[in-house]
Amino acid sequence: MVGELRVIPGGGVPVEPVTTDPWTFQAECVEAFVASWQARGFSPVTIENDIGLLERTLAALGRPAWDVTPEDVDRVVGDLAIAGRKASTRRDYVQTFKGFHRFLQVRKAAEIEAGFGVRLVCPVDEFNASRHVGDDSPDSVPPPTPERVTEFFDFLKGRIATACKYAPAARDYALFRSLYHAGLRSEEVSLLDVPDVHFTRGPFGKLHVRFGKAAHTSGPRPRWVPMLDGLDLVLRWFLNDVRGRFPASPVLFEDESGGSLHRGTIRNRLRRLMKLEGRPQTEWFSPHALRRACATHNCERGVDLVAIQQLLGHWTVSSTMRYVLPSATFIEDAYRRAVSSTLSELTEEEEDPA
Repeated sequence: MVGELRVIPGGGVPVEPVTTDPWTFQAECVEAFVASWQARGFSPVTIENDIGLLERTLAALGRPAWDVTPEDVDRVVGDLAIAGRKASTRRDYVQTFKGFHRFLQVRKAAEIEAGFGVRLVCPVDEFNASRHVGDDSPDSVPPPTPERVTEFFDFLKGRIATACKYAPAARDYALFRSLYHAGLRSEEVSLLDVPDVHFTRGPFGKLHVRFGKAAHTSGPRPRWVPMLDGLDLVLRWFLNDVRGRFPASPVLFEDESGGSLHRGTIRNRLRRLMKLEGRPQTEWFSPHALRRACATHNCERGVDLVAIQQLLGHWTVSSTMRYVLPSATFIEDAYRRAVSSTLSELTEEEEDPA
């Protein structure tokens, strides 16, 4: 159903006729929004995934986007929280709707005001966004300190000689050292095969992570990860002295039956080991916390953020920055390093005036 030519209330330039059925008009706006993604070069898989998320968001809101209130956003995000959806999922719902609403403000504001008498004001504000999306993220918890990580690895190393089963204890040591030094995700390390270890590639050797996390379900993103901080020596020892004690299979870190360790198994294994270590639960950490510790500790010792981004396999540096949570003395430590470096350069110049 098509309405007559209308003008903006209070006077203004006439606008094109608009469809007076709000749901039909909103569907047309969604099509235009998707066309803008195509114009910006988004991949078809990314577009298909985001369309589904936008449609679910609009359906949950239950009214046209221009009629949505902050209370509607509160309700939808609250329902997602009650249903046990992660903070990142709730953030995706809010951000997707916010992007669509911004598109309406830029491209369709005059038509919406003429056709439905509504002046667009985004219902996503500082209250519903911050309350539901930001503060409950586990990334706000500091990763384990370098000292804590070292103590844990010392425990694992000492356990190799006393454990009832040598091979699994030795595998655990190599596995968690790989998670930390290479900044791998649990699923990435579980999918490594023996041929993915390349000791002669680059100055430190590299791991070929063939199944890096996909971006917007666009498929695995492989990357090469250097074996830093002596990880190459750990894996040489593991392959020469330990790996042969497991059943023959291509899997690098296999279970006792020869299969891959599931990421849930890795998480539970880490929890059990920290319990055996005798640490209070306040000092426990997850496999993902080891990945965040890798990012933070490398940043604290001066490794370039772009290098850390490439190490972790992030799309952008902004994603990497969310992983970095420096210590309380990070500024002072950086200042001391800078001053020491400057004094060293001045001393060298005085000793060699030529």
